[in-house]
Amino acid sequence: MLIKILYIIFTYLCGSIPFAYIIAKVVGKVDIRTVGSGNPGATNVLRSVGKGAGIATFAADTLKGFIPVHFAIIHGFSHSIVIAVVIAAVAGHVFTIFLNFKGGKGVATGLGVFLALMPWPSIIAFGIFGLVFIFSGYIALSSICSALSLPLASYFLRYSIWYTVLSSVVAILIVCKHKTNIKRLKEGSESRFKIFKRR
Repeated sequence: MLIKILYIIFTYLCGSIPFAYIIAKVVGKVDIRTVGSGNPGATNVLRSVGKGAGIATFAADTLKGFIPVHFAIIHGFSHSIVIAVVIAAVAGHVFTIFLNFKGGKGVATGLGVFLALMPWPSIIAFGIFGLVFIFSGYIALSSICSALSLPLASYFLRYSIWYTVLSSVVAILIVCKHKTNIKRLKEGSESRFKIFKRR
């Protein structure tokens, strides 16, 4: 049991690695917390540092969620321990110990943990993200719709009720972390990516 507790702590520390901060510092020579929205996440890196840095941040944040959960599953940890590992990874990203417990919004790391835990609902949720982004141009709206679709996909694909509840909790957390984006969306002041540019 001690090993599993240590693994959960290790997962939290892995989730806490602030890749947005590190990549922005290395590539853009900036503190990501002082530019753009101030959020240490992939979207802010994308806007403030560049496309390559943003993609690298998203990939790293996804992997730091996927790898610990994947290893917990293949090593036969119980459902309760796997759920604890999922929570630790997401909590580490959102409340990172390395940035005074002020981290990102949990979208990429949430995708990573659920890709390991329940791949098909995660793929569906990611597809919804893509569709909403293509038609709206808003990453925040795409993230919210994607997060909310995950527990629904989990339920209809008959995954464990505990996984559905867990994905619902993470979805609520992600929506709450986007409260300022929701306000800006209502006001019409949210930053928007132009997918189809007019010539």
